[in-house]
Amino acid sequence: MILTVTLNPCIDKSSTVDKFKPEAKLRCTEIINEPGGGGINVSKALKELDAPSVALFPAGGHNGNMLCSLLKEEEILFHAVDTKVETRENWIVLETADNNQFRFTFPGREVAEETIKTLVDQIRSFSPTYVVASGSLPPGLPDYFYGLIVKNAAAVGAKCIVDTSGPALQALKGKGAYLIKPNSSELCKMLNVESLDKNEIPDAAQQSIADGFAEIIVVSMGPDGAWLVTADEKYFVAAPAIEKKSTVGAGDSMVAGITYSLYKQLSLQEAICFGVACGSAATMNHGTQLFNKSDVEKLFTAICA
Repeated sequence: MILTVTLNPCIDKSSTVDKFKPEAKLRCTEIINEPGGGGINVSKALKELDAPSVALFPAGGHNGNMLCSLLKEEEILFHAVDTKVETRENWIVLETADNNQFRFTFPGREVAEETIKTLVDQIRSFSPTYVVASGSLPPGLPDYFYGLIVKNAAAVGAKCIVDTSGPALQALKGKGAYLIKPNSSELCKMLNVESLDKNEIPDAAQQSIADGFAEIIVVSMGPDGAWLVTADEKYFVAAPAIEKKSTVGAGDSMVAGITYSLYKQLSLQEAICFGVACGSAATMNHGTQLFNKSDVEKLFTAICA
């Protein structure tokens, strides 16, 4: 079983407007509410791939209740820990006149550290094969919390995949996660260098592995594709040429695709190909929708050809 952990979940609210104009009343389409946050998005993507997962997250208030209701509607298994404070929400608005997408991301309210510790301790009760911890930290939490998730996953023999950024990512040095997914700029920060040439990325990722960040590092290159690197192997996969409609959830979709492949015991090369296919397929849909399985299968076949 795959357990996803989201420490800072949200309600993703999406709408469209013809044109953004300062100080004007903007007529928007009806709001679409969807459960969101890194790990929750991974669980949604895994369900589309017919893979079993349970989403573990803190939730509270009206938005927290809505989050749980939306997950029930989507028939996604979950366990929520009550935070006593309101769960955050994000806004995504598409400007249809110029096809520009505007993403408004809010930090949410501070959650008690003890509440999150209770949630992290519960990882052991699920006895998962893989733990996917993804997304930002709630305000007020120390950066080391993802390290605690890695430790708790290891205690039950689970492999921990972490997808985060900033200080929380830097704090994973020496913690020995199974897999992390930085982009090229985040990889620079991990090594304390200003920039990296594209050709330097695989060697830089191997240096990060030697520094104890993870056993496997996937470096996301956006529309260019991605590297998957271990201490001994290096695989690059170019992203397929497609019409991009939205980038929301593309990174989470890639993580889901890689996790699914590892869960199914595919090779590392197949895993990165499938991950890129999932991430690319997610950009083919509007708003906060992720991918369709049929699109993934077509792209995976094309990438592997």
